[in-house]
Amino acid sequence: MSEGVNLGFPAFADVPRTDVAQSAKDFKTDQEVRWCPGCGDYAILAAVQGFLPELGLRRENIVMISGIGCSARLPYYLNTYGMHSIHGRATTIATGLAATRPDLSVWVITGDGDALSIGGNHLIHLLRRNVNVTVLLFNNRIYGLTKGQYSPTSELGKITKSTPAGSLDAPFNPVSLALGAEATFVARAIDSDRKALTSVLRAAARHRGSSLVEIYQNCNIYNDDAFALLKDPNTRDDWTIRLEHGEPLRFGRDGTKAVIRDPGSGALAPAEDVDADDPRVVVHDASAEDPSYAFALSRLSGSDLRYTPVGVFRSVSRPTYDELMREQVSQAEKANGGDLAGLLRGPDAWSVG
Repeated sequence: MSEGVNLGFPAFADVPRTDVAQSAKDFKTDQEVRWCPGCGDYAILAAVQGFLPELGLRRENIVMISGIGCSARLPYYLNTYGMHSIHGRATTIATGLAATRPDLSVWVITGDGDALSIGGNHLIHLLRRNVNVTVLLFNNRIYGLTKGQYSPTSELGKITKSTPAGSLDAPFNPVSLALGAEATFVARAIDSDRKALTSVLRAAARHRGSSLVEIYQNCNIYNDDAFALLKDPNTRDDWTIRLEHGEPLRFGRDGTKAVIRDPGSGALAPAEDVDADDPRVVVHDASAEDPSYAFALSRLSGSDLRYTPVGVFRSVSRPTYDELMREQVSQAEKANGGDLAGLLRGPDAWSVG
């Protein structure tokens, strides 16, 4: 395999590949994994360690950047470069790194509090700029590290240590937020569904530009069974809508439920007892340029998790911020005879003394 070429993963076309076969063991460190027993983070870590060898990249060219929270420990347990940064600012550090180092595969590991509260502004700007970074957003709907306060994704009325009478905040829908920022790749997965999670990670890694993957992650200490409806074998098939590009959006244990489009308004809605040949059944198109379709999908589910789409909502191509910036810098250098420093100083600079 030649350096700088990755035909399977265009996002890493400039990242040096390894000629050595890798396995999940190569991405495990000697650090003791320290999360609460039963935490969903263990399943996500195992999925990431099992998936990274597929990239075929040198471990020293992979960087995991985290903020603050339980999820932020993940870089310690991956045998790559990593940085445990400050609260909400992992996306800003990742932006700078991706913009200046095209030879790196840059990932952000964050949680619902870290990404959507103190880091919310930074997240939406990374997504709208289309920086070539993959963001894994662990959503457990609670502040776990600081012992159980409500978070930006906690449901209305949630009783927690910081909201003993119930939360008054309407929660964020991370997928809707990302689509509103016109992110070019947006997906959702569940921690315990390793096959589907790995498939989503694979699609996110292939994408060149900003990728956001929301991962429903169980906090069994402070918010146990928050996603039980989508995990329990007795209920998950009736409420989980699996997104497969080019496939009809049918679901339910007997396949009689479907997402349909109202012929009059064009609005999307879940429906039961839908005939196999019903022309209203929506065929999923993750490549739709207009984000309104994917946004409508993201609004099917509420805080009670009924009718929850899982998979890739949107995957479209657009020039990345990193590429545009490097091209602009190159053109500026040529136009100014290579004197980029002089261009940045401008005509109004002077020296004192």
